Amino acid sequence: MSSIRLVEPVVRLCAIITRYDDAKHWAIERISLHWGDPLAQSDPVAFEAGGFYDTTMGTGLTKTLVAFGDYQDPGGLADWKLQTNQWEAEYASLGRHAEPRPLNLDSGYLSQAKLVLATVKDRDHRIYLHSGIFAEVTLNYVGKKWVHHRWSYPSYRAAEVADFASRRRLDLRSHLELTGQIRRVVHPSTEQPS
Repeated sequence: MSSIRLVEPVVRLCAIITRYDDAKHWAIERISLHWGDPLAQSDPVAFEAGGFYDTTMGTGLTKTLVAFGDYQDPGGLADWKLQTNQWEAEYASLGRHAEPRPLNLDSGYLSQAKLVLATVKDRDHRIYLHSGIFAEVTLNYVGKKWVHHRWSYPSYRAAEVADFASRRRLDLRSHLELTGQIRRVVHPSTEQPS
């Protein structure tokens, strides 16, 4: 029988998608209040989704990735998404903008091997977690670079996102080494019988 192995903590992320600076600042303050101070924030990148969000969010959207330094168990992903959905609804209820959804918060995480996002939309490449939340591997770290998939939004294919993810991956590796939480590869020939 296989034995359970260490699950490394991850960098918790939130992508803030909006056309309004005040919505972005509100989101960063709200998330920080609950998740702690940001470790880092990316520069905004253009967010394109083929017009999917135009009627609910408007045009000219940007996405800013915010990473948090309170390294977490990745098993919390669905709960993080449920929480960010509540914050989106809270901001919309303030009525500061004409759009019904002026703020979109995509929670996720970054491990040494992947960038994972949570979503409420089911597709063939997404895995169900719980409470209506699915997980998607948006980027993989392969051959010392980030690789996207056919389903990755164009903004996640941007060089700026890969650079941000690489820097956060280095932060994570340093944390894992420092705390002794790094998972070592065990080769079958050296594995002890359980």
